[in-house]
Amino acid sequence: MSSSLKPKQATPAKSQPQPYFAANTLQNFHGRRIRRGSMIGANFVIALEALWSNKLRSLLTALGIFIGVAAVIAALTLTQGAGAFITGNITSLGTNVITVIPGSATNRGAFGGAGTTQSLTPADAVALKHIRHVTGVSPVILLNAQVVYGNQNWNTRVQGVNTAFQNIQGWQMAEGNWFSEAADSGGLPVALLGQTVAHSLFDASGTDPVGQKIRIRNQLYRVEGVLQAKGGGFNQDDVVFVPFNTALIRLKNSTFVDQIQVQVDDSNNVNQVQQDITTILERLHHIPSGSLDDFRAISSAQLLQTAQQFTQILTDLLVGISGISLTVGGIGIMNIMIVSVTERTREIGIRMSIGARRSDIRNQFLIEALALSLIGGVIGMLIGFAFGFLITSATGLPFVITIVSILLPFVISSIIGIVFGLYPAVRASKLDPIVALRTE
Repeated sequence: MSSSLKPKQATPAKSQPQPYFAANTLQNFHGRRIRRGSMIGANFVIALEALWSNKLRSLLTALGIFIGVAAVIAALTLTQGAGAFITGNITSLGTNVITVIPGSATNRGAFGGAGTTQSLTPADAVALKHIRHVTGVSPVILLNAQVVYGNQNWNTRVQGVNTAFQNIQGWQMAEGNWFSEAADSGGLPVALLGQTVAHSLFDASGTDPVGQKIRIRNQLYRVEGVLQAKGGGFNQDDVVFVPFNTALIRLKNSTFVDQIQVQVDDSNNVNQVQQDITTILERLHHIPSGSLDDFRAISSAQLLQTAQQFTQILTDLLVGISGISLTVGGIGIMNIMIVSVTERTREIGIRMSIGARRSDIRNQFLIEALALSLIGGVIGMLIGFAFGFLITSATGLPFVITIVSILLPFVISSIIGIVFGLYPAVRASKLDPIVALRTE
């Protein structure tokens, strides 16, 4: 036997083919469907994975959405806080109070008050007392002044009112008493302090305000009492009341009043009293029939309605401006989704080749756009609430969160995601799988 026989060399084993990407995709696709129980769940997971794999791009794409949503939420928080503030102040007047202000409807508006127009006099207030169903009338002088006690000073609102004003506005005394009719008719230099003013002037020294003398425009006034806190918007407690005649002579030096407040016995009689006020003042002011009145008689309900209309207009304006940012964010989502479809053309072809329907492809990219928009909406909502809290805290307005403020970001984000994600999703579903598989 020949020793030259050579042992057969072992033939190298053929390498096992690596699993084809399509097989992995199919396995993952079916696995998700089994685990999640629905195509929507599988597509949602795929969408989150796609967004997570491009974190920076996803963040920049959602930037427009969460800026827009944050602006909307901050605007809503601000206007709702302002609305609650105005509503609280108006409702504190009660439903049976009519405020008469100088000026016509064309140049004063619903919230007219002290200004260049002067048409109301103390005699007008006296005449209104005799109207049927009227239980109280107070002329009002409005001004701002610096109040001084010792080395403490405070800028506040000073109002000249009469004794009926306490019942009209529902003020209660924390210390001392409301000034008397004699003090009013005699124009005596006495004052009542709101809680904010009392704390600002007397807390440092620890002195009881009642009986002390404060200085208003270089004139001394004796503190007759301190009012109970009312709270609410506009800091109603930041006020000093002095007798009407005192303010008219010592502080205002005028024969006109800034407003007249009229209390009616029942809210059902408000309209009738308004008509009577108009009739009497037109006669006293010698206003011809059909001419424009130089005053306005406004009920609390009318003030509230006007305030709500103003707040709604302001809300619509701010939300409309914020909508520009949302539109830009939606266009950004559409552009990025178109780029994503182009980058993942081969993946789309593979999914189609293993049985994915066109509707599955469409839903996959639509859900991806929706998820991206919703993430931006949630971030925007949180940022918006944070900014809203800071703004309302700085301005002293109440911080209001409503169910609308919470649901609106999800609604807006969903609409933007669907509207701007639909075109890229449909475009992806219409790709030819054969052409898509050839794409590198």
